[in-house]
Amino acid sequence: ELVRQGEALKRTEQMVDKMDQDLKTSQRHINSIKSVWGGLVNYFKAKPPESKPEQNGAPEYYANSRLKEAMMSSKEQESKYQESHPNLRKLDNSDNAFNKADLVSSVQRDAYPKNQQLRAFHQKIDTNLDEMSSGLSRLKSLALGLQTEIEEQDDMLDRLTKKVETLDVNIKNTDRKVRQL
Repeated sequence: ELVRQGEALKRTEQMVDKMDQDLKTSQRHINSIKSVWGGLVNYFKAKPPESKPEQNGAPEYYANSRLKEAMMSSKEQESKYQESHPNLRKLDNSDNAFNKADLVSSVQRDAYPKNQQLRAFHQKIDTNLDEMSSGLSRLKSLALGLQTEIEEQDDMLDRLTKKVETLDVNIKNTDRKVRQL
């Protein structure tokens, strides 16, 4: 949603830039109509370029790279998360529920208690903590990406606000000049 809003802001900024360019063109025409002297000035004055309006160095809107990376890694981890989440995975009620303990290296086995049941519970807790850590790191990267994207869009909104205010003043001045004709 935030990326879509960023794209909408960029399109809005481009439309405001186009309106500003059109307003400058109409100002030239008003000067030509207003007096012979204005027409001569416009004749000798270089015509403004008919290219795209100023884009402030960003021809297209691209979402923040940090946000893109966070979204991609989040989507990659989503399937693993669903497989391991207790409410989303298929329940295994067999006696082999703690077979993961057999895969633990001997170094890790020494870190757990000697009691088999207690060892299995400790390993289960460690597994759950690892999953929580993975989920929290995923959330952190998404939050940092969102923060950066929001800051960039805030800057874009500030820039757009200034452009719109300037355009509003110019439109009012042009409207006043047209009414005087």
